[in-house]
Amino acid sequence: MPVDHYENFPVASYLLPARLRRPVAAIYHFARSADDIADEGDASPEERQAALEEYRAELRAMAAGKDVRLGVFQCLAPEVKAFNLPLQPFHDLLDAFSQDVVKTRYENFPELLDYCRRSANPVGRLLLSLYGVGGQENLARSDAICTALQLANFWQDVALDQAKGRIYLPREELARYRISEEQIAAGKWNAQWAALMDFQVDRARSMMWRGAPLVHELPGRIGWELRLIVQGGLTILQKLQRTRGNVFGHRPKLKRGDWPMMAFRCLFM
Repeated sequence: MPVDHYENFPVASYLLPARLRRPVAAIYHFARSADDIADEGDASPEERQAALEEYRAELRAMAAGKDVRLGVFQCLAPEVKAFNLPLQPFHDLLDAFSQDVVKTRYENFPELLDYCRRSANPVGRLLLSLYGVGGQENLARSDAICTALQLANFWQDVALDQAKGRIYLPREELARYRISEEQIAAGKWNAQWAALMDFQVDRARSMMWRGAPLVHELPGRIGWELRLIVQGGLTILQKLQRTRGNVFGHRPKLKRGDWPMMAFRCLFM
């Protein structure tokens, strides 16, 4: 099912084998709840960082074989143990969410990619570990898919993020296309903005297709789950390009009517 900030990931769907739905849901709820700590409500930056540090303490307790206190970790800990999941990806996610509390601008694309390396890629790496499909090539493809999904989410949420004081479009690229932060705040669409968003969409789509061969490395229903994830991201990018990036009046998102076409396209991946 599609869900909020991770809506391009069908989380714990019925395409997954039943034995994997609970660990996938536990991973998702960890990421979702930690992201909410950094992003939602009216807590101060200090309170947000303290809550994320509490999550780190729970991860350290898990690593030491000690009991955990928070509900999200009581769900996560047995799945980490049962599937021997690495803890570093969870720490990477927390690092990214902590960064969100204090960092609201990115100078260039490599800087943004480094954020995606910690905010998105760990989810894919955890799922590969869960599925028992490793290898450097598979990890690289998973990273490409996850980063592309994160970028697609950034571009569909430009207006929402700006309202929270964040801009994920690299400053170098804003300058190249002669886009000011004031223009983003005003929700002004013009030819320069359309060109900038075309560039962002094309780059994210190329990244997605670079990772797409991973679908052939995952067995059975898991591979079909990944096909739908990839097609979900590609569909968001297609909607963005169709409107030339005009996300100020209408945020593109997956709708019920998109799923039959996405399923059809999965047949030809």
